[in-house]
Amino acid sequence: MFDETVQAARLERLLARHRDAVVAEPVRGRPALLRRDQLLVAGQDLPAAEDLVRRWHDVTEDGPGVARVRLRARVDVCELAAELHGHHGLAVAPNHLVHGQPMWWTGPAGRPRPAAPPAPPGAPGAGRRPVTVAVLDTGMSPHPWYEATDWYAAQRAEVTEVLDADLDYELDAQAGHGTFIAGVLLRHAPGIRVRALRVIGGDGVGDELDVLRALAWLSDRGRADVANLSFGCYTYDDRPSPVVARAVAALARRTVVVACAGNHASDRPFWPAALKHVIAVAALDGEQRAWFSDHGWWVDACAPGVEVASCFVSFDGPRPPVHGIDPDAFAGYATWSGTSFAAPAVAGRIADLAAADRISASLAAARLLDPAGRRVSPDLGVMFTT
Repeated sequence: MFDETVQAARLERLLARHRDAVVAEPVRGRPALLRRDQLLVAGQDLPAAEDLVRRWHDVTEDGPGVARVRLRARVDVCELAAELHGHHGLAVAPNHLVHGQPMWWTGPAGRPRPAAPPAPPGAPGAGRRPVTVAVLDTGMSPHPWYEATDWYAAQRAEVTEVLDADLDYELDAQAGHGTFIAGVLLRHAPGIRVRALRVIGGDGVGDELDVLRALAWLSDRGRADVANLSFGCYTYDDRPSPVVARAVAALARRTVVVACAGNHASDRPFWPAALKHVIAVAALDGEQRAWFSDHGWWVDACAPGVEVASCFVSFDGPRPPVHGIDPDAFAGYATWSGTSFAAPAVAGRIADLAAADRISASLAAARLLDPAGRRVSPDLGVMFTT
């Protein structure tokens, strides 16, 4: 079970770091985290929404596909969003915070651990078609597995991860998350191109606004075959944000979207994984559900998510060696656990099949997730055990 004291301390640190974040809990025991006094509005609904909130309106920040409306008075943004969406049919929602989903908050055993180099990605076979996987995450740090590729050179300056944003000489809680995920993808699908988009910080926290902007960019210009989203959130009403749902549906017309199911040992829908246009991936420990993994009717697949090995950042923190082992000295490789790392195992399999058989990613996903002839677990979906 989760340690409630640890969870409370983590929440306190998050709220201290993100001063505009608040906890919303319209239904007791089902909290969500939001940006204070902010609404997200789909572009075409902005004029109507601005008119309806004019008494509280402060400023609108427009952007591709979505606008952020800041309110100048204390107003319950959850009630307001429900009114605008439910009674007026507008795509409006609070700006929820999203979180990366490695299993790290339950103590040192859950953080990334330095590891010996695992087997690197193999050589891609001949005759494969080019496949691009977008990774919406913390960015990517240089690593020998891919730093000489043209695709990484083209984006390196804009996506390199920040490892110690708070300057405390320790690796930020989720720094290296995107690099680790890229490695999982490459081990399952050698030869793919990875397109990194930074939507969460090294502390593992971002918001739906940045996610929506990344989704809009992918829909308009990104041309990714597969998109991996190893983050998510609960919403204030346990329903999908209509703004995010609309953006994901637009992207899913030509991109297979894979997302992690979350690490709360719960069947409460975790978004965006629980959207019908998304392949939701839970974590396995051997052939059983990992104890921390979310599960439920909305989960489509599961893959190994405990002690996953991949490439990582290089960083030496301040902690001294214990019995000759330095617990925070990373030399480019690590093991880590979480649904964050089960998701790219499935995304990588889809990309690899699409490349090898020269088919669309959507057809590859349909073949891999076809339950005929495959093991299927209730509340976990199609099982990929190796």
